[in-house]
Amino acid sequence: MTTAEAVPPPASGRPSGTAPGTGTSPEPVDENIWLEEIYGEEQLAWVREQNARTEELLEDAQYAELEGSILEVLDSTDRIAMVGKHGEWYYNFWKDRENPKGLWRRTSWESYRGGSPEWDILLDVDALAAAEGQEWVFHGANFLRPAGGEPHRRALLALSPDGGDANRYREFDVETRSFVDPAAGGFDLPTGKGNVSWLDADTLLAATTAGGLPSTASSYARTGVRLSRGESLAQAERLFEIPEDHMMALVAHDSTPGFERTFAVDWISFFEKSTSVLRDGQWVEIDVPADVNLSSHREWLLFRPQKDWTVNGTTYPAGSLLAADFEGFLAGGRELSLLFAPDAHTSLQSWSWTRDFLLLNLLRDVSSEIRVLDPQRPGTDAAWASTVLDACPPLHDVNAYAVDDEDDANDSDDDGTDGHSPVSEGEAPGAGNDFWLVATGFTTPSTLTRGTLKRAGGTVSGARVVGTHEVIRSSPSFFNESDYEVQQHFAVSKDGTRVPYFQVASKELVLDGQNPTQLSGYGGFEISRTPAYSGAIGRAWLERRTAESAGADGEAPHSRGGVYVVANIRGGGEYGPSWHRAALQENRHRAYEDFAAVAQDLISRGVTSRQRLGCVGGSNGGLLVGNMLTQYPELFGAVSCGVPLLDMRRYTKLSAGYSWIAEYGDPEVPEQWEFIKAFSPYHLLKDGVDYPETFIWTATSDDRVGPVQARKMAARMQAMGIPNVWFHEALEGGHAGASDNRQAAALQSRSQHFLWRSLAGRAD
Repeated sequence: MTTAEAVPPPASGRPSGTAPGTGTSPEPVDENIWLEEIYGEEQLAWVREQNARTEELLEDAQYAELEGSILEVLDSTDRIAMVGKHGEWYYNFWKDRENPKGLWRRTSWESYRGGSPEWDILLDVDALAAAEGQEWVFHGANFLRPAGGEPHRRALLALSPDGGDANRYREFDVETRSFVDPAAGGFDLPTGKGNVSWLDADTLLAATTAGGLPSTASSYARTGVRLSRGESLAQAERLFEIPEDHMMALVAHDSTPGFERTFAVDWISFFEKSTSVLRDGQWVEIDVPADVNLSSHREWLLFRPQKDWTVNGTTYPAGSLLAADFEGFLAGGRELSLLFAPDAHTSLQSWSWTRDFLLLNLLRDVSSEIRVLDPQRPGTDAAWASTVLDACPPLHDVNAYAVDDEDDANDSDDDGTDGHSPVSEGEAPGAGNDFWLVATGFTTPSTLTRGTLKRAGGTVSGARVVGTHEVIRSSPSFFNESDYEVQQHFAVSKDGTRVPYFQVASKELVLDGQNPTQLSGYGGFEISRTPAYSGAIGRAWLERRTAESAGADGEAPHSRGGVYVVANIRGGGEYGPSWHRAALQENRHRAYEDFAAVAQDLISRGVTSRQRLGCVGGSNGGLLVGNMLTQYPELFGAVSCGVPLLDMRRYTKLSAGYSWIAEYGDPEVPEQWEFIKAFSPYHLLKDGVDYPETFIWTATSDDRVGPVQARKMAARMQAMGIPNVWFHEALEGGHAGASDNRQAAALQSRSQHFLWRSLAGRAD
């Protein structure tokens, strides 16, 4: 359900705007609070006026050419159609010029592997939208695990009415290629924020804000219910409920045969959770600190602590990975196996189980490394034997994940033998130990590889896991990658911390300070910025050329392309939880000091100069560049600020903002407002400052950050008489700002064209 107004304050007894001495921070005067009514007629009239002004500036002939070039990339029919396996079929969701809202489809492995798949179209979202008069955006499918070897047939489809985070869940039959009629008992949950999980063929577990169920102060689900076929949400049995000031409730069922479990999660804050498992009708909490992340696989329970964790006298570092027997830990045992420990250069990003092995996706100085762990073999440096997968070139991002860890072919007794002949450990039939590899780099189009893991022969101590693999798909080239090189540099931040960053530039780069340079970053929520191929960046920035200019000392006139830079600042996850926590709340300034240090390093190295350097960021990255605008205006010639947080006094009252208190702090608490206001761009604007040219963009239907903060920032800057401040608000697309390729191309083109005009000059 799209947010139609500011989220009301949490029911915690803390009214906003109270006088000093009451324990709550007084709110500064806000002349633009009227813009917080998202769908008000007067407010949308202001938006349309701003949009027309910006489009008149940007949408010239060069913009049209640029938008067409980016749309060609996004609509390319040669790009990789990524698939997910369910039963014998491989499913894909695909958008292109002919199908802007997309096709949900499937094919066989033989067809997919052959290179020209024959797709079975299950749902045409464009046709559905036209038939129902609703601009549906497809957000995925959740399959019911069938019983007794039957094919996967029923799925819950998540459909957003506007691209926002709220979804309507509808039951779909892939054999009849149609929704199951609610009049015949088909599940059809109204639009709301939350999650839905199959318990069995006739029962769902749902945590949702739909159907009149309560929401938290963060706008997410507060209640988990058991919904039987034919019931409404109002009739459903309530299973689980959390306090209103917690972030969200989740409920889910693991249907792995022999390991069926039902879970509930009280997501207390963004980085704290309490997980319980249902036993004999009662919730049993898994006894770990709230900042320890949990996951389960068959008999194993995995732990990743966000802070150092001491158990039975042993301290495990933040960012490590530990394992225990699930039932033993639940019964009180605390025998933990250390599977991974971070060091100064290496962090764990994610993991994925095949049937018998554990894949770890690591970063070593922001370059990928993949290890395969074998629970049946003891290791040397860690509890389980570890093998490095030889698949990761330097300065690339490579991720490994299971194809289908539950696929044991016709193995009905779940031990890999089909009840007849024995099968060696780690060699179960089917795709259970198969894995995907997705590799990409700034100048390397993405490649999809499929492999299989098995144990090599030898003694227990000498046995190792080996993988065989083949390339299945490679993305096409969209620009002349061979003309460019990728370098990694390290800037030194204010406190002496070395901050890595990637630089993508022509091999003929001249270090004379005149190169148009786009600096991108994020720095929040332990999210890592890793190398990634972008045909849009290649075409819109790297290959775009300035007008010819006279060279130094009588050299011949020459033109130059853009330089693209990604900064790996603190607040992100590039070096694990400690890198993230270093920039939390009162230490937020470190993220901004890191980003400024990268900007200064680019200038001091002669890559660029203030008038040629721009920065771009979205969401938390929008807050980042908003602080570059207000705290470091002397470093930048232009700022592109997307779907941003900017008003940090009221962010907890807008859309899902209350859920980010753990990241930024609570502005209602006077002591915390003292440090928050130091990075609240809306309150840092001053008269008489030479601000960079500024483009602020957002989306009306964004129900995560919302459009309000972007609106107010632009309005205040314009009212202050700050020149060259531009605003654009897409009327749909959610937090991504776009729900189809055409909208995405327009969004990217506006940002890229604005930066190029500002930094490279309008004649190019």
